[in-house]
Amino acid sequence: MSGEERIDYLVVGGGPAGIQAAYFLERAGRDYLLVEAGEAPGTFFTKFPRHRTMISINKVHTGWDDPELKLRTDWNSLLSEGNHPLFTAVTPRYFPQADDFVRYLGDFARTHRVRIRGNTRITRISRLPAGDGSPRGDFEATTEDGTVLRAGRLIMATGVSRPYVPPIDGAELAERYDEVSVDPADFTGKRVLIIGRGNSAFETADNLVETAAVIHVAGPGSLKLAWQTHFVGHLRAVNNNFLDTYQLKSQNALLDGEIVRITRDEADGGYRVAVNFLRVEEVVKEIRYDRVILATGFRFDASVFAEECRPELTIKDRFPAQTDAWESVNVPDVYFAGTITQVRDFKKSTSGFIHGFRYAVRALHRILEQRYHGTPWPRRDLDGEPEAVADAVMERINRTSALWQMFGFLCDAVVVSGTGATGYYEEVPVDHLHQVAGDGAFGAADRYLTVTLEYGEDHDKLNPFDISAGRLSQQTATGLDGRYLHPVVRVFQDGKPVAEHHLTENLENEWDSADVHRAPLVRFLAAQLAPGSPAPGTSESGSAGTRPAPGTSRPPAPRQAAPEHPDFPEDAAADPS
Repeated sequence: MSGEERIDYLVVGGGPAGIQAAYFLERAGRDYLLVEAGEAPGTFFTKFPRHRTMISINKVHTGWDDPELKLRTDWNSLLSEGNHPLFTAVTPRYFPQADDFVRYLGDFARTHRVRIRGNTRITRISRLPAGDGSPRGDFEATTEDGTVLRAGRLIMATGVSRPYVPPIDGAELAERYDEVSVDPADFTGKRVLIIGRGNSAFETADNLVETAAVIHVAGPGSLKLAWQTHFVGHLRAVNNNFLDTYQLKSQNALLDGEIVRITRDEADGGYRVAVNFLRVEEVVKEIRYDRVILATGFRFDASVFAEECRPELTIKDRFPAQTDAWESVNVPDVYFAGTITQVRDFKKSTSGFIHGFRYAVRALHRILEQRYHGTPWPRRDLDGEPEAVADAVMERINRTSALWQMFGFLCDAVVVSGTGATGYYEEVPVDHLHQVAGDGAFGAADRYLTVTLEYGEDHDKLNPFDISAGRLSQQTATGLDGRYLHPVVRVFQDGKPVAEHHLTENLENEWDSADVHRAPLVRFLAAQLAPGSPAPGTSESGSAGTRPAPGTSRPPAPRQAAPEHPDFPEDAAADPS
């Protein structure tokens, strides 16, 4: 096929993020096309993860009837009207097989009649100048067969498609995670070094425990465990059996150090690897291995873009830098969806994973509808009384899956105008709200509230199994010192933070006590929503669970680009799009 086509939206990448974006475009009746390099949706998952078991949970039996609550433990289903189809109907496996997910993506795309064109690999993206000479003309995406797809806007959902090779002298001599054999028999009796500290590295190590003579897993920095940090991209329990073999003296080891260089012995084909240990006073030690494997993660491929419209990259050039609206910081009208959006909450929340970015894609769609089609963010009106606002907040925090999954990143917004009119907006990116609330994107705003679910301060520094570390009583009315996931309500006036209120954590995640949860929230709202309520930086009602937020000259600035991370950025996404 060759020729030229024109569409408003070109979605590039037929993984879960691309299909989710296309679903919303289809439902809104927009002019779009989704292109996928492979034959069918989810081609990435036909190869990855290499050992075929996903670590995104699939809990079928929850005891709940509410479909919204069920999405809290269903990390693979995409969002749709009527919640159909769901991945939980495909397999009962808690850690499902990747092939089942490929079948699910195809079924979802067919069910919702997503306009997807397979076997369509984009080889170059350029941009035409606009008629007025500005650089905001159509994009031209050229495919392998010479077809030119012209589009006003791009949604890049291509994931992290190229291996990240760290700057190690001799790294090119090592085998890569995406290419190395997954047959344990090929490593029988071998001394194996795996470079990387993420799930792919430990997944590989666990696969070789029965056959390899020695396995070392190496990388700089402290090993971080997901059950402690609450970041699901850190080492998951399902992949950490290797740690037992290390701590119980079974010839395997975790090397806390930097790989200085890799050389290869021409005589026997073995490797010599120089390791600079970080926790001991020791010179660089050279260790012999039979096999060396790089499991240091992946990165976004920007090479398809022409120079005049190539997105700026960040975090060791692994991800595109993005605004609070997931738009390229230097190329207007290029948006991103899926695991590559994790620069907005790098190693903090869940934008890098299906159960997080499915909600981000819905939020992105609402932003696009506002910007380009004049469709306001969905709103429901409240009468503005503290009790009514409290009831709306309570209803949401006890059901929402979006705020649950994207903790601290998405919020519900309550916008109050000078006339007392109150609007409730669901699932708004916090940074985006701060940027646009003053411009009237969410109506006239005298002040606004954010409702989030968050872990407490320093939660990742506490061993949750240490019984000497006290926990807050579930019967106390203050949630200020809660470290587990709990609701937080913050108030902003004239763009400045005024105060915040924490609801006490609860074992069952049910914040519905009239005395412990609702009454303190009503008191807080009564003080903050009343005319003449405290100015920024002053104390307020003094109700339990409440403290004033520090006054600033403006709301928190959006993270236009995530900071450089000192470790190998391996496995930033366990199940990338």
